[in-house]
Amino acid sequence: MNAVGTLALVGWIPVILLLFALLPPRKAVIAAFVVGWLFLPMGSLQKIEGLPDFNKFSATSVGVLLGALIFDARRFLTWRPRLADLPMLVWCVCPMASSVSNNLGVYDGCSAIFQQVITWGLPYGLGRLYFTDPLDLRELAKGIVIGGLVYVPLCLFENRLSPELHYWLYGFHQTISFRRIEGFGFLGYQPRVFVQNALALTLFMGNCALIALWMWLSGWPRRIWQLPLGLWTCVLFVVTILCKSLGAVLLTMGGAGVLLAGRWLRWRLPLYCLIAVTPLYVALRASGNWSGKQLLDAAKAIVTEERAASLQTRLDNEDILVAKALQRPVFGWGGWARARVYDEFGKDISTTDGLWVIAIGNTGIVGLCSLLAAFLIPVLLLAKGKSGRFLVQSMQTPILVFVIAVLLHTIDCLFNAMLNPIYILGLGGLASLSGAGAQRYLSNRENRAASRAGTRTAVRQA
Repeated sequence: MNAVGTLALVGWIPVILLLFALLPPRKAVIAAFVVGWLFLPMGSLQKIEGLPDFNKFSATSVGVLLGALIFDARRFLTWRPRLADLPMLVWCVCPMASSVSNNLGVYDGCSAIFQQVITWGLPYGLGRLYFTDPLDLRELAKGIVIGGLVYVPLCLFENRLSPELHYWLYGFHQTISFRRIEGFGFLGYQPRVFVQNALALTLFMGNCALIALWMWLSGWPRRIWQLPLGLWTCVLFVVTILCKSLGAVLLTMGGAGVLLAGRWLRWRLPLYCLIAVTPLYVALRASGNWSGKQLLDAAKAIVTEERAASLQTRLDNEDILVAKALQRPVFGWGGWARARVYDEFGKDISTTDGLWVIAIGNTGIVGLCSLLAAFLIPVLLLAKGKSGRFLVQSMQTPILVFVIAVLLHTIDCLFNAMLNPIYILGLGGLASLSGAGAQRYLSNRENRAASRAGTRTAVRQA
């Protein structure tokens, strides 16, 4: 990484503090996470022993925490713990049990906890603090869509000229290779701009398109930068396709189907099916009751043999890594790549792609279950009962589209451990609204509607 990348990471925390000084705190949080994720380099500064890597994750999370403590400290007094927070707490502290049970020591456990808190706990906690109402989530939705629109010309640029922006600005490529796909003419390259790779970019742009679709259906706002929101929605869907990652495109289209099924058909069943994908896949693969052959056959029918072979490699590695993980089933193998598989000469012969495989290998069944619960419990609380009916029937709140975005990210993480703190921030907001939070919002909404109806009746009688 060159001097520009180093300066960008080192200078990002002061920039975040400046954002807090100039903007309302919630908008500063949104700007810090969206801009930091989209434009900081995919690299890290030299690691200090015992501390997590200083990268775009840690710089943004720590910077926002400092900004909130300095400029908006009173907000922390509003924190009220909820049952939905317990899985995230367990996921953050579970590495201590993994380290101790593997005789790696308390110091190693503390270092691992620090890494978990920086990567997961802080974005989640900040989401819990700053997005406690559907109107707060609307601001986050608009910030994400604007970030996606800013990325549109950059994606098109790399479509045409190959993914070079990260290299030109920061002096290195995120990954060594890049692909040009036939059939797209002069826009044949897969872009990746300043995120991990084309798959992560495609899913982000797809979620931007889904959120823009919700905004258009809800009628808020009608225009962005003086152009109709419907036009921007179409642009985002087109650019998502041009990012050329088939899996992420299919996830986006599935998410759009769930959103429209709720809007037009008042169906919750597609949402429940989306919720069930991740735990069902993990349960079947971890137990050895499903080999994944049907998924592989479908991939061979839809995509090239090369991509199907890549999926086969992932499935094969899942098999050997899960078998190794289940040798220490409760708290896993801990850190230091101990969960990976080595041959008789000590050579690493495994590849860890899926987040769930990493979780069960490093932190065991306890860690895996807490991770899945952290993603799914807030969603389930929002999807059940009265709040669930409101969730799929109303386009006036962005809750459903954020639920879909978080679920799509969770499904994507089955095969790719490519975290995005924006989704974790949104997950914290969903946890704030789950359960009693959603019911309170619905009760207030009904009271306001009843009050308006009573006022109109009194006016007519007068």
